[in-house]
Amino acid sequence: MAQGIFFFVVGPSGAGKDSLIEGARAHLGDTGRYVFARRTITRPTGAPGEDHNGVTEAQFNASAAAGEFLVTWQAHGLSYGLPADLLQVLADGCNVIANGSRKMIRALSALVPRLVVVEVTASVEVLAARILARGRESAEQARARVLRQVDPLPVDIETLRVSNDGELALGIGNFIRALETAAQRLRLRRVPISVGTERIAYLPVQGSVLVAGDYLGSAKVDLLAEGQSLSVQVHGLDVSALLGAGELGLSEEAFAAWGLPEGTEVALRRTPSPASRQALVHKVQGNELDEAQYEMLLRDIIEGRYSEGEISAFLVSATRSLSDAEVVALARVRTRFTPAMRWQQPIVVDKHSMGGVPGSRITLIVVPIIAAHGLAMPKTSSRAITSAAGTADAMEAVARVDLTAADVQRCVAEAGACIAWNGRLNHSVVDDVMNTITRPLGIDSNRWSVASILSKKLTAGSTHVIVDIPYGPRTKLKTHAQARELGDLFEQVGGSLGLTVVAFATDGSRPIGRGIGPALEVRDVRWVLGGASEAPADLREKAIFFAGQILAWDPAIGSVEAGRARAEQLLDSGAALTAFERIIDAQGRRTPVLPGALTCPVMAPADGVVSQLDGWRIAEIARRAGAPLDKSAGIDLQVSEGATVLAGQVLYRIHASSATDLESAVILAQINSGVTVTPAQ
Repeated sequence: MAQGIFFFVVGPSGAGKDSLIEGARAHLGDTGRYVFARRTITRPTGAPGEDHNGVTEAQFNASAAAGEFLVTWQAHGLSYGLPADLLQVLADGCNVIANGSRKMIRALSALVPRLVVVEVTASVEVLAARILARGRESAEQARARVLRQVDPLPVDIETLRVSNDGELALGIGNFIRALETAAQRLRLRRVPISVGTERIAYLPVQGSVLVAGDYLGSAKVDLLAEGQSLSVQVHGLDVSALLGAGELGLSEEAFAAWGLPEGTEVALRRTPSPASRQALVHKVQGNELDEAQYEMLLRDIIEGRYSEGEISAFLVSATRSLSDAEVVALARVRTRFTPAMRWQQPIVVDKHSMGGVPGSRITLIVVPIIAAHGLAMPKTSSRAITSAAGTADAMEAVARVDLTAADVQRCVAEAGACIAWNGRLNHSVVDDVMNTITRPLGIDSNRWSVASILSKKLTAGSTHVIVDIPYGPRTKLKTHAQARELGDLFEQVGGSLGLTVVAFATDGSRPIGRGIGPALEVRDVRWVLGGASEAPADLREKAIFFAGQILAWDPAIGSVEAGRARAEQLLDSGAALTAFERIIDAQGRRTPVLPGALTCPVMAPADGVVSQLDGWRIAEIARRAGAPLDKSAGIDLQVSEGATVLAGQVLYRIHASSATDLESAVILAQINSGVTVTPAQ
């Protein structure tokens, strides 16, 4: 006999889990196929809410010690437990429905033969209204509860999503249909059709149980039986002699590969639901989706229920048309796929740059200034994708950056801040899937990026975020107007998410600082922090500007002018440098990487004036020299735009640690150095 399914119902306060479970009990309780679990809770029996077994804390602990519970957890100051005898219910082939906690999903999945999580969802507005209707919380408390970040559901555990936004009867119907669909089983049959290496399953074209039309498409479907699974492609079959109602057929190759006998009861892990597929088609047609639709759609994409072609079509459409409301919805949904960090601080600050400007390593200056002042700044940063260095690449030249969430908490406690790689922290599984498609296709969207960036700031626990949006001929934003428009979107979406966001359009037409490449950029940072005469003035000025804006959020500072003065004082006194060293020690100090010992100068071809520095060409040469993987490689600029030069004067030096890389970079520079020298008038 096939074992039953354990349906574990989770969802936020106000989603209506209890109401849906009670509605399902009224419809399914007499079928003999479902058992509705009665929880043991440390509150009196008869208290408002669900029907439960009320016990004292001592009684609960005694039952737990005696092994009477399958799982236990704590929430809202109470202890909860589900009885261990539910395992026998499952063994007898009956399905179990239990109201639970999402933090117990992973543990429960290891205890039961088949776990299906049922996530009950509703819009933020509906959740808040239902919580307020209880009369136990203020509007502010209700809002805080609704916006509270929760751990994302495991992507490798079968999950059904039930919307309970409208009338209760409609929600109950959705809930029952989800249960019944998952609980349906088919008998396995070998179909005498050979298809080569492809593993094909067959469903009847017409039938009363499951039909092929529900599963057709290029995405794979998982078959589940006897504790085993098989990934297959579904085809339709309309030959009753080969496949009857209530049967699932396997091609000769698939049947042999699985090795289970005919007649075995098989369950299917569904491809995208009709509602999910309808949402995808709706977006591909250029229409707007709401938050619930994006959550359903993104989860199905992450779980591999769509083909790359379908995902590509969705992404192309999403990059062309995302309304402001959709950007907010996407940001909220993305936070549910990434664990969130929590801070006991009223103000937690962060900074983000849209990038595109070579050098400009201001984060390594701004963060120590903020830490020296005393505001918490758990900065998570990316590595370079197409540039000569990312913030994480530069910081890694002096310290460990692959920090865990626990490391970040410790670093902020010890040093007030960190500069960590986001790959182990708030890197989203959404990005893992999306980037494999968007990068080869060259798909990019600033509006999609706003949702991605702000969702990461939320999961990092930030309350205040400053955004640097460079504009120029070679950056993502070409004009000041475009940068300001994107900045307005950042601020608007941030406000909708409960964040304070301020964005600035900045000149990105030329490199900032002298060094391009991790070690050389860190050298510039140390010059600025140490007050060295060699410190690039443009790098110092930009760092002070952004640090002053951030410090103005501190009520004790109160204004941008006072914030700037405080930033300058922390730099000039050496406090910021001390904070930088403290951050390095907290993260894990490394022997500093020095600029590569192998060098080659690139010289002016004639007398004249430097009319243009093509930082992106120069960064390309730095990458050819080995940056950012070789942290010692890069470019050391010796001139700036507007400088008068003589023939043979050094424009910049290429640094490398490999003779082969240096030679390759020199050849590239000989073709086009990236520096335009115009004869003096």
